Amino acid sequence: MALDYGRARTGVAVSDPTGAVARPLGVVENVNDQDGLEKLLHVIRIEEPERIVVGLPLTLRGERGEQVRETELFVEALRDIVEIPVEVYDERFTTNLAEGGGAAEEDARAAAYLLSSYLEWASRPQQ
Repeated sequence: MALDYGRARTGVAVSDPTGAVARPLGVVENVNDQDGLEKLLHVIRIEEPERIVVGLPLTLRGERGEQVRETELFVEALRDIVEIPVEVYDERFTTNLAEGGGAAEEDARAAAYLLSSYLEWASRPQQ
């Protein structure tokens, strides 16, 4: 499962059981409040992912901008409440790839691009 974290909306994507294909699932609004977090946990329980990958919003130069710290706080909180691994992965360019359609659709597509990129990276032989 991949999450494209955002203060207002968090895009969610999942892969097929083989980890070959990622698809946008939808968005969860306001994951920083209790209701939004409960909705996200409900999605996690239904989907039963092996791991959660959260996009890390580095700047185009690969530097840590303002949004990175907020994302890291979200990741820390998520790690405290789920029993599966939560990883971060560079999400540069995923939002640009997902443009077109409504904002919620873009957030879910950005999560799918993030997951596709992560799955491709994870399937490469590590040197």
